[in-house]
Amino acid sequence: MEREFAKHEHLIARWLIFTVGIIIMSFGIALMIKARLGSAPWDVLHVGLQHQFGLTVGTWSIIIGIGIIAVSSWMERRMPQAGSVVNMLVVGVFIDLFLWMLSTPDSYLLRFGMLLAGIVVIGYGIGTYIAPGCGAGPRDSLMLALQKRTGWKVSRVRGLMEVLVLIVGWVLGGPVFIGTVLFSLGIGQVVGFTLPQCEKMVNRLLGRGGTNENIDERSLRTYDYDGTG
Repeated sequence: MEREFAKHEHLIARWLIFTVGIIIMSFGIALMIKARLGSAPWDVLHVGLQHQFGLTVGTWSIIIGIGIIAVSSWMERRMPQAGSVVNMLVVGVFIDLFLWMLSTPDSYLLRFGMLLAGIVVIGYGIGTYIAPGCGAGPRDSLMLALQKRTGWKVSRVRGLMEVLVLIVGWVLGGPVFIGTVLFSLGIGQVVGFTLPQCEKMVNRLLGRGGTNENIDERSLRTYDYDGTG
């Protein structure tokens, strides 16, 4: 009985950390958008859709996330994973909340600082939500489903996804600028730095041993940002 209760507590703790990580990532996404110096590819798409059709960025994140989850589930012939659904909903809700709370500074220097802070915060958010092992987000799930279907390398599949999304978002009027370039080139290095720190922290919180996993050999590339959903 005590063992079952302990397992239940451990599971709750993992999901709480997972959710906190998603909220942190959402804050970083909002910082980048409010800096108005360019956003990550998926956020370029969501902002572009907002410009063209209304609704909020977070709402478009959820709508696109639902579509991606449906396609991934159909391709893999299985029900959506709980982590993907929670990721989609929490990110959408908190992006809108943080966008409502934040404002864009007048100073270019402050906006640039806001942009850099957003990338770092996203890195810590990704590390925090990946460390408990509660599952991939919607876009990572689609990436893996496409990789299985095509036989291509994960990096190639994700790269093509990002380019396609970026082009569509740009055509729709999404914010493509220096921040888009910095994010695309730098998020891998940022997560490579933040993920080990987050794993150590989460392992201490959950009372489990450290991991010897090499983050550059994961089947799911942890630095493939699953932003906004």
